[in-house]
Amino acid sequence: MNAAAPQLDLLRSACRDLPNMPGVYRMNDARGEVIYVGKARSLRKRVSSYFTRSSGHTPKVLAMVAQVDKFEVTVTANENEALILESNLIKDLKPRYNVVLRDDKSYPYIYAAADETFPRLRFHRGARNGKGRYFGPFPNAGAVRQTLNLLQKLFLIRQCEDSFFRNRSRPCLQYQINRCTAPCVGLIEASEYQADVRHAMMFLEGRDEEVVGYLVEQMEQASGALEFERAARVRDQIKSLQRVQLEQNVSGDEGDFDVVAAATRNGVGCVQVFFVRHGRMLGNKAFFPAHTRESSTAEILDAFLPQFYLADHSDRDVPRDIIVAESIADGAWLAEALSQRCRHRVGVRETVRGERAKWVRMAQDNADLAVEQRLSTAAGQIERMTALTSALKREQMIERIECFDISHLSGEATVASCVVFDHNGPRKSDYRKFNITKAVAGDDYAAMHEALHRRYSRLKREDGLMPEILLIDGGKGQATQALDVLRELQIDEIMVIGIAKGTTRKPGLETLLLNDGRTEYRLPPDSVALHLLQHVRDEAHRFAIEAHRRSRAKNRNRSPLEEITGIGAKRRQRLMQQFGGLQGISRAGVDDLKRVPGISQELAQRIYDVMHD
Repeated sequence: MNAAAPQLDLLRSACRDLPNMPGVYRMNDARGEVIYVGKARSLRKRVSSYFTRSSGHTPKVLAMVAQVDKFEVTVTANENEALILESNLIKDLKPRYNVVLRDDKSYPYIYAAADETFPRLRFHRGARNGKGRYFGPFPNAGAVRQTLNLLQKLFLIRQCEDSFFRNRSRPCLQYQINRCTAPCVGLIEASEYQADVRHAMMFLEGRDEEVVGYLVEQMEQASGALEFERAARVRDQIKSLQRVQLEQNVSGDEGDFDVVAAATRNGVGCVQVFFVRHGRMLGNKAFFPAHTRESSTAEILDAFLPQFYLADHSDRDVPRDIIVAESIADGAWLAEALSQRCRHRVGVRETVRGERAKWVRMAQDNADLAVEQRLSTAAGQIERMTALTSALKREQMIERIECFDISHLSGEATVASCVVFDHNGPRKSDYRKFNITKAVAGDDYAAMHEALHRRYSRLKREDGLMPEILLIDGGKGQATQALDVLRELQIDEIMVIGIAKGTTRKPGLETLLLNDGRTEYRLPPDSVALHLLQHVRDEAHRFAIEAHRRSRAKNRNRSPLEEITGIGAKRRQRLMQQFGGLQGISRAGVDDLKRVPGISQELAQRIYDVMHD
């Protein structure tokens, strides 16, 4: 063992006092940070095994044990509670020796309300407590919207908002392009519309053949009644449905199940999850958990599944079967815990045949491909970082680049963006935007100075991670602002580079302004180092424009009355009712304004001044 002998003796001694009961243990280092969380059927046996065995541990476990200063345990009522608590603690604490799933997003569904005469099918994310049916989960919002678009074409179900629907006096464009039957203006009977909704829901349940059979009957009835136009419409609907059946992945197995496979190579681990409901694949999603470098695929799956299905803030709809590509140690334990939580039987299976075996092979192939693509991307990024390190003649490898850009429209809603790149590419979790408040509108130099000062004074104050390269989108003026800020904060380990597009503004002809703000340097147009700087610069520009547009939209949607001290929601409402809107308020004089209940002479004057500023 690598741990110091006296400390190891103390840990072994503490293990003797542990109960022979299920629970969760947390390993802490000398700073008190939790570095590993585990579950146990017997806390005494499991925790003792780390400190009493001298062989059989993996290098990862040996490295973890060497850093353990103390441990803490939580006893649970049963083994299932231990599994659930472990999953939640890993999600919350993100210990560096646990495989950690980085996925906190809720999954989207399609929702059909049950208490409406003309219900619509709509996108839904969040708690599923409404009256009606939920279909999903879908792997992402794009899959939901694609399915809704398909349902609208096949069954002509409305997707408009209720407020839009209730206030129509004539059909909208969706009716004109044959995407809706215009229930808003009574062009279809409620019973016919509800039949269309029922067929759409049957389609989502995988009951395509029943829908086609019903439509064939409708077509024959219409033809027998000499309603040839209606028969032709139903015929076209049948053809569309049959074409969709051929295009979509539909299994002969009509059950609900998830297929989960893992792959790992060169320290990169990936888990692929395929969502199959009613025999129809809703889509798949790739996950790249953290801290998988020395873990096998079975260990990755064993850590991934409880976090994916059991975490408290998970709203996953757990199917009756979870099919894994290989056997995992805690499969039976997980199945029991899921069955208890979901109140229906859940099986975790690794041996399947027929159609399900094909899904497993597909999931495994996709996991292998995702790892290859991730490694290829990472290798390309490392190559570009290495090329930039060489081009700038730096002794040590560049690990982190930050880039700033300013965006505004004639000085309105000035925003600064900060994007971060490392050897894995963009680190979007580290992106920051700064609303510029002190600089004069339109003064890009002052705005850059303010944003840089706020960013690096905070990093220095909090001992944050500093970049090796600070890239500034602009010429000498902007680069000088960066140099002044770093000099003022006494930060001398960051290299400042200004990237100016030049007079032609063509990519490949950029001029680099090196650390003194004066020395100009050019890289060949085909240089991968230049391509990296262009990528970082363009990403900062994109992020700045996006942040600026959001800020401008927010400002324009804000009433000027909200800026006036003493005007609350009730007084705003009275003013709007009295004068019919902002335009009427702006036309009113002080005497007119003070006639509104609750508006004094002084407040009326303030309102007048603001509306005429």
